[in-house]
Amino acid sequence: MVNLGQTTIELIFGFIALLIAAKILGKTQISQLTPFDFISAMVLGELVGNSVYDPEIKIWSILYALILWTALIFTVEKLTQKFRGLRRTFEGNPSIIIRQGKIDRDQLKQNHLDIDQLQQMLRQQKDIFSIREVEYMILEPNGQISVMKKPKYESPTLEDLSLKQKPAYLPITLISDGMVVKDNLRESGHDEEWLLNQLKKRNVTKFEDALYAEWVEDEGFFCLKMNGQ
Repeated sequence: MVNLGQTTIELIFGFIALLIAAKILGKTQISQLTPFDFISAMVLGELVGNSVYDPEIKIWSILYALILWTALIFTVEKLTQKFRGLRRTFEGNPSIIIRQGKIDRDQLKQNHLDIDQLQQMLRQQKDIFSIREVEYMILEPNGQISVMKKPKYESPTLEDLSLKQKPAYLPITLISDGMVVKDNLRESGHDEEWLLNQLKKRNVTKFEDALYAEWVEDEGFFCLKMNGQ
């Protein structure tokens, strides 16, 4: 027979413990979770859910399991913030599915997508009903998509304003969290010496003092300092 008093205590205890764990880990909304975050949240719930109805498991066992799991996830979160390589392992990388209006079939295969799914994502998430409108589409690690439309399909369109159309360029991240993204820097056609000179013009003397920096072909260099300026 189920001990209602014990079950009540364990449920209340588990609720409070999960709330504290969520606060410590600082999770975002479910739609923004990476696959690793989603699995972590499920395991936390299972640790409490399975133990509540198992009379052999005591409250202190639940507490130990929650503390250990929360500590592991918290450690992983801190390591991914510090080491970019680990960030790619646990969080994944964004994939450019459409580049300059052309679909990258290799990226489609790698992300297990077909054309029908691609069109569905564009319709549901961005209200885009034709692939011809898309200049760039990026599949984010959390499964959401980011889209840059072709200039003539922007609202209001350049055709409506009788303006000359300009090519669209994708911003290239050069510095993220104080670390130089070397692959992107090479893709932009620049080197670290050039990047440091650009930072010095903005009173930033070290890469570590830049929170974020990007390059856009037609707009040039942009950066944010660690202090937010």
